Amino acid sequence: MSVVLSASSQQQVEAALLEAGMVTADKLAQAKTEADKASEPLLSYMVKNSYITDEQLTKAHAGITKVPYVNLTQARIDPKILKLLPQDIAERYMAVPLGQMQHRLVVAMLDADNVQAVDFLSNRIAKPLKVYAASEAGIRQVLRQYSTRLDTQIDDTLQSHLDATGKEPEGTAAAVKGNKNKVISIKDLVEDSPISKALSAILEFAAQNRASDVHIEPMEKEVKVRCRVDGVLREVMRLPKNTEAALISRIKILSNLKIDEHRTPQDGQFTFLAGNNKSIDLRIAIAPIVWGEQVVIRLLDKTGTSLKLEDMGYNGRPLNVIREGLKQTNGMILTSGPTGSGKSTSMYSMLQEVKNDAVNIVTLEDPVEYKMDGINQIQVNPEVGLTFASGLRSILRQDPDVVMVGEIRDKETAQLAVQAALTGHLVFSTLHTNSAAGILPRLLDMGVEPFLIASTVRTVIGQRLVRRIAPEGRQTYQSTAAETAAIQATLGSLLPDTAEQAASLAPNLGYKSLPLKSQTAYTLSKGTDTPDTPGGYKGRVGLFEAFNVSEAIQGLIMKQSTSTEIEHAAQAEGMVTMRQDGYLKALAGLTTLDEINRVAADDNL
Repeated sequence: MSVVLSASSQQQVEAALLEAGMVTADKLAQAKTEADKASEPLLSYMVKNSYITDEQLTKAHAGITKVPYVNLTQARIDPKILKLLPQDIAERYMAVPLGQMQHRLVVAMLDADNVQAVDFLSNRIAKPLKVYAASEAGIRQVLRQYSTRLDTQIDDTLQSHLDATGKEPEGTAAAVKGNKNKVISIKDLVEDSPISKALSAILEFAAQNRASDVHIEPMEKEVKVRCRVDGVLREVMRLPKNTEAALISRIKILSNLKIDEHRTPQDGQFTFLAGNNKSIDLRIAIAPIVWGEQVVIRLLDKTGTSLKLEDMGYNGRPLNVIREGLKQTNGMILTSGPTGSGKSTSMYSMLQEVKNDAVNIVTLEDPVEYKMDGINQIQVNPEVGLTFASGLRSILRQDPDVVMVGEIRDKETAQLAVQAALTGHLVFSTLHTNSAAGILPRLLDMGVEPFLIASTVRTVIGQRLVRRIAPEGRQTYQSTAAETAAIQATLGSLLPDTAEQAASLAPNLGYKSLPLKSQTAYTLSKGTDTPDTPGGYKGRVGLFEAFNVSEAIQGLIMKQSTSTEIEHAAQAEGMVTMRQDGYLKALAGLTTLDEINRVAADDNL
């Protein structure tokens, strides 16, 4: 709605806001003074500077115009209802359908009191309207649901195929799902457009929703499609079983894989051009399972990824430890964590920090995820004998200063990496372990001698990714007794006892301020669950633990100590654990305690 009103209308809105207790007389007077100084309309200024919300203003304005108001900021509209008003018309008129009332279409509009606009829309769709007022945020929240109804898009595509092939249409998409006996020619589906459109719709949905991977999973009678968004898998739709062979064949064709091979796993890749002309690299992994072939598609969208350590969530002690390690001219810097925890991005960020014209950097990767200027990147290709081990031998003949090995997977690669570090190279690599301290015993398991580990490994890093609280809809609250106890148990050794200690300790840990250890409650944050921010989260941030290998830890390595003993020694020297890093980020309002406990529980470390 417009917030530039006539003088009389503005006075009525002001009175309505005061009467409803949405703003006090003092705050209103203050806002008027500030708006005059800024030469801005009063109501626009009040919304922009959080005196009132857009919802409160919309509700107050609707009250004086006698138009019923509806809050749509968390509404989920049935896709059948959305079909009552085409998406292009809804976007053009900023109007969304809510349902039907007898012979009238019920809509919410941004400009609900504009009679001319209502008449235009009514004539455009040839139906009388029942109109409600809604805020711009509410209208846009519903408009987004047009593009996120993946199951409707796919069902319509498959239904159009059945109609085009001359077979009797079932009338609804649900009937298509329910009709398991209808046989669709695999050749028709692979070569014709419907299955291509279905795959494109799945990939477009994944790209729009920032998914990191898509799982296509055959079951006995259906095919389940799930997307991993911000590290959490969610089912987005189910397809009829008779589309499985065609869909998987289409993926194999695009990935240059063998269409007639169904017994062994296959890996491939291709590039997908999303609707906004954004190119996304896809990594394909196909494996035979009981009910068919499972496909996992990993989306590598580099456009929104920052290669700065701070932007990933590194701060305070972990950041200082890594930067100290990057000053070395030889040795190994090793990163650990599960698949999809951002290890490769961390290594690229570190390469970005050491890159300059005086340094020769060579990488060996599978796959090359980010193409970087000034770095010589080699793609592993086992089919022609180019493995991590054989590639590493060749790299060392190129006189590199810095070597990055995508992953240490076996004894041979581990020993070659250690030899490279011993002969004057700075080596970056990753391993799959649960914690930073677990890296050192893992190298022992691979057959590397303890004295070689102690003399070459400089810095070890452990990491996880947690969901970040969405800034839109963020709310603060005071911790419960259980949450307070958990914070004090986890951060007891890090939180200050006095305000004076807090002033010196906070910068050391990477924060502007810290609460006191003795507080009875702590300020925490949570998000608002909406279709655009499921669970109140949007995006991810890293949890990290890092330590440099000191003389004391070298001694433990020589004794072949356990990861627990090494971790305790690192903590005694000042290491912040992943769980502690997570709790500090929760106190800073970046994530929630529930998310930290899910990803970095005590038994995960």
